[in-house]
Amino acid sequence: MSKRRIDFPHVPGGDPVRALADAEPTPFWLDDPDRPTPFPALAAEERCDLVVVGGGYCGLWTALLAKERNPGRDVVLVEAREIGWAASGRNGGFCEASLTHGLANGLARWPDEFADLHRLGIENLDDIEDAVRRYDIDCSWERTGSITVATRPHEAEELREHARLARSLGAATEFLGTDAVRAEVASPTYLAGLADRRGVALVNPARLAWGLRAACVRSGVRIYERTTATGLGRRGAGMVVTTGYGRVVARHVALATNAFPSLVRRVRPFVIPVYDYVLATEPLTASQRDAIGWRNRQGLSDTANQFHYYRLTADNRILWGGYDAVYHYGARLSAELDQRPATFKVLAENFFRTFPQLDGIRFTHSWGGVIDACSRFSAFFGTAARGQVAYALGFTGLGVGATRFAAQVMLDRLDGLPTPRTELSMVRTKPLPFPPEPIRWLGVELTRRSMIRADRSGKRNLWLHAMDALGLGFDS
Repeated sequence: MSKRRIDFPHVPGGDPVRALADAEPTPFWLDDPDRPTPFPALAAEERCDLVVVGGGYCGLWTALLAKERNPGRDVVLVEAREIGWAASGRNGGFCEASLTHGLANGLARWPDEFADLHRLGIENLDDIEDAVRRYDIDCSWERTGSITVATRPHEAEELREHARLARSLGAATEFLGTDAVRAEVASPTYLAGLADRRGVALVNPARLAWGLRAACVRSGVRIYERTTATGLGRRGAGMVVTTGYGRVVARHVALATNAFPSLVRRVRPFVIPVYDYVLATEPLTASQRDAIGWRNRQGLSDTANQFHYYRLTADNRILWGGYDAVYHYGARLSAELDQRPATFKVLAENFFRTFPQLDGIRFTHSWGGVIDACSRFSAFFGTAARGQVAYALGFTGLGVGATRFAAQVMLDRLDGLPTPRTELSMVRTKPLPFPPEPIRWLGVELTRRSMIRADRSGKRNLWLHAMDALGLGFDS
């Protein structure tokens, strides 16, 4: 990791601008000397049984599970940049059991099958933990659980009701009052908390992606990096994926392209790219650790619409992200959007408001990345080309765990296997698509501003109630 540091005069109160002054504009997780050397680009024609497009978690799990199901299956994976370069190497490292973006969203959309979705989510998280051990993936896996904190009175009451509902459904959650939550992590802003003891693991996300990459290679998957898939078509009884310098002819295609434009064009209106931003501090000293407690190392988030998520890294930095979720007109994607000083300043201000006892700490890394958001906040699935192409999209910031479940769904469908997964209403249905521009941008912006007001007042306005009724949303 980079160790460069600039010393500034001490400014009381945790001055956010000076705390950011020497932050490297790069994802903390990717700033790693053990980052693997990329594989060469595809520069010819390949033939295989299954070609996977996308080298993030969803594509990696699809390739690896395809080989686990059938070791004789010939699998090729192509990635436009490098494995784990995008969302899979830039996220907060929260691997959650939830497949539905939380209990409330799951109950609102699939009440009759929520018990099954909850069980499948826990089983999926257990299976990821087992795979990390079986494949000896060095990714700082910690099954710490999480705490959602309330910082406003109305949020505390919401958490109390949430805890009651979760217990009635068999979820292992516990409501924490003010003293109890501050005993776990010392912040003067905390009024209450909701502890989930087993439903979340923390992980180094880039190292998880690189570990899955190595497991794929050992299983016989052929990986081509720096290979952009530019087209999808039919060739005889098979499919062909064209790339910059070559092509792959395959019986089946699995598309795991996250927020980037799908090769199945009709799917594109269902997803918008939303930018999320993150900071990482320098490692905490022993006295700083004592000042905040956090001995159980849980993942933390708050319950606001514009929420923060934060956790300790293996070397005891605080990763602090969230709050702003930024959609750019026309679904713009650009590397220059990975840096947003205005958002970093707000994040730093909120950090010192949460932990005033960490006055003087510096941020070493600042970065952003794009999330594939959909209107129901959780992944959706589909097929094309008479079942020879499968896709999964729309993880909306909760893909570290849910991508493995999505990979199973895609393989079930490509293999023609009816399973309990493929019978789920969640799997068989799709979210509402987003409207075209300029209506899309106006709707997102109005929703964002309404959510800010709802955080302050505790009340959802008519616009948010209308969006709820339509099943539309905007979240990270």
